[in-house]
Amino acid sequence: MVGALALSLAACGSDPETGATGAETGGAEAVSGDFAGAGASSQESAMEAWVAGFQAANPDATINYDPAGSGAGREQFLAGGVQWAGSDSALDDEELEASTEVCGPDGAIDLPIYVSPIAVAFNLPGVDSLNLSSEVIADIFTGEIKKWDDEAIAADNPDADLPDLDITPVHRLDDSGTTENFTEYLSATAPDAWTEEPDGVWPLEGGDSAEGTSGVIGVVTDTEGAVTYADASKVGTLGTASIKVGEEFVPFSAEAAAATVDASPRVEGRAEHDFAIEVDRTLTDPSTYPLVLVSYAIACTSYSDEAQGSFVKAFLGYQASEEGQQAAAEAAGSSPISAETAEQVAAAIDSITVG
Repeated sequence: MVGALALSLAACGSDPETGATGAETGGAEAVSGDFAGAGASSQESAMEAWVAGFQAANPDATINYDPAGSGAGREQFLAGGVQWAGSDSALDDEELEASTEVCGPDGAIDLPIYVSPIAVAFNLPGVDSLNLSSEVIADIFTGEIKKWDDEAIAADNPDADLPDLDITPVHRLDDSGTTENFTEYLSATAPDAWTEEPDGVWPLEGGDSAEGTSGVIGVVTDTEGAVTYADASKVGTLGTASIKVGEEFVPFSAEAAAATVDASPRVEGRAEHDFAIEVDRTLTDPSTYPLVLVSYAIACTSYSDEAQGSFVKAFLGYQASEEGQQAAAEAAGSSPISAETAEQVAAAIDSITVG
């Protein structure tokens, strides 16, 4: 696959005292073979950690994950090109119906395995942090606010030395679950300023753009005055915004992201083992951070190919395990899913039939 991130499991074996066992990675026996997934670039750092943790128990397996974006990942999965997909958006009703063509009559399920805040990140010399309400963020990305010293920004940042510098909004060029989460947040919290429907494809003309999380971060890093939205694990040394939650401005954090997910309901009308979450963007509790993405592993409920099905159950089982979630948190700054969610996801993975 063009642009694929090859995450190879080297045949290094495992320490008999410290290495993970097959049971710890979700399978009774070690997995072998070549396997492919594709999707969310937000999961890239976590995916590297998951593969590293998985390799000790499965030294003869090779995983290729293509971080081409959530939309591309879902497309490849629904076309039967990959065994599983990573996506910052759950399958919609049309995609769920389409999944029966590749997965059989029971289709596919969405499993929340990666939770992370979305940061509003900017390159503004001398400014490391700003307070930005959702209305101001919307006006920045629609082009209504064009300068960093605009009075609307200055009003919430009286101590900031804001330059007379043009703002360059940078959005994702590809079909992106991060874009869908970002536009959903703006639509829910600033409907007068953001009148577009939530979508994974950026709906407006103008500004700059790039593919993938690393792409938009690279453009902002190289462009003074630029601003973007991206998985918080990738912002590096860029400045970041605190968003307004209720009456307070709240910086992103793994803890606040997790609190948001715990306060949000599941999408109604889904199958028993589908755990798509309806993130509540309008929370006012300052212990939450509603600009958050819940990224999913999308898998079939049934695999006719025994090797592929056994791999999916083992690898996704490791991702959702306490060990896997901690590895992702250390590598990507993500929020480990709660014990209750982990138990439900484990039951869903166990329900996948093979052969």
